[in-house]
Amino acid sequence: MKESVMIVDTNGRMIGTMDKMAAHKTGMLHRAFSVFIFNSKGQLLLQQRALNKYHSGGLWTNTCCSHPRLGEMTLTAAHRRLQEEMGMDCELTEMFQFSYRHEFENGLIENEYDHVFMGICDQLPVPEPAEVADFKYVDADQLMFELLERPELYTAWLKICFEQVLNMRYEIF
Repeated sequence: MKESVMIVDTNGRMIGTMDKMAAHKTGMLHRAFSVFIFNSKGQLLLQQRALNKYHSGGLWTNTCCSHPRLGEMTLTAAHRRLQEEMGMDCELTEMFQFSYRHEFENGLIENEYDHVFMGICDQLPVPEPAEVADFKYVDADQLMFELLERPELYTAWLKICFEQVLNMRYEIF
């Protein structure tokens, strides 16, 4: 089954739909979301993307991310994917949106209007192996250091939005 994404304008308003892979090949701006789960110690739950992902396989990234389905509210999609990828769920709060564009070596382009959600959860994840190779909890300071010293280990979108997530994190603790 082919997946579609919602094509949006620069304000995040839907203006059409497109096959997901076609959107990534042409670089069309589309709706996405990223979920950042912290435990009660303030550590961020990272996942290592499965090696066979269509881009960024094997790289470390935020807890989960994806695209809402047509007609699906973005918050509902964030809960769905948190369950599908990490086998967990918790209360989520949308903190901000941002847009980014990144071209990958394989020719695909991420051009996303990204809704960023955060939550606090001490539930141990049960990752889906087709989506997630590994997971770990990291302290924010350690991740900031790693992003500077070893950026090649992390996804483009994590490097772009983590500092803002870190600043916003204090609003939920």
